[in-house]
Amino acid sequence: MNIIALIPARYNSTRFPGKPLVMLKGKPIIQQVYERVQNSGLFSTVCVATDNISILETVKSFGGRAVLTKENHPSGSDRIAEALQYFPQAELVINVQGDEPLIDKETLQQLISAFQDSQVLMASLMTVIEDREMIYNPNIVKVVTDKQNYALYFSRSVIPFNRDSQIDIQYYRHIGVYAYLPECLQHFVSLSPSILERIEKLEQLRALENGIPIKMIETGYQGIGIDTPQDLKIIEKLISSS
Repeated sequence: MNIIALIPARYNSTRFPGKPLVMLKGKPIIQQVYERVQNSGLFSTVCVATDNISILETVKSFGGRAVLTKENHPSGSDRIAEALQYFPQAELVINVQGDEPLIDKETLQQLISAFQDSQVLMASLMTVIEDREMIYNPNIVKVVTDKQNYALYFSRSVIPFNRDSQIDIQYYRHIGVYAYLPECLQHFVSLSPSILERIEKLEQLRALENGIPIKMIETGYQGIGIDTPQDLKIIEKLISSS
């Protein structure tokens, strides 16, 4: 199977402008992510999709592949869909966020394996929340699933809400790495941003509101996306201790 990895990298992040170019252990964050994905050996092609010429040039400077996309995409999925036009032979597309420098081969392989089921059109990752304080953190996206592990809903709020506190509940954190069949990705981005997506600022809700099922794969991966300078400090400590 021709599997490609596309890494969306936007310069003007609201909470952390210029994030892909910030240095992490001697390398730009985007290089750390790119090399992790490339070194997994799982992909025929790895490419950064960016809206910024400095990011493009940085990727090319370390020998990576990158394409320039429009600035005004509402989500990372919309950005990689534009980049997909350069890879017409792709049979499966993996969307690895440009701020996941701890992503590993085992986790990516788990996600790819979901497509052994021919019914799966789109898949993503979830992991058990071990730190109970994370449940109440709006920067941590929670997910609930049905009995076949298809997503029912994603939220920055606490879901499910344990009203009587009499049931022992396992909470799951969504990890924003996605996989799609190309035709599913193109259908997804043809849809307008949905009301729930705009309320929660979560692109995956566009899929659910429009009846696109998302298969959730449980993983032990506990990587932290870099959304703020404080997250960067946490990642630096994790890398130093590994």
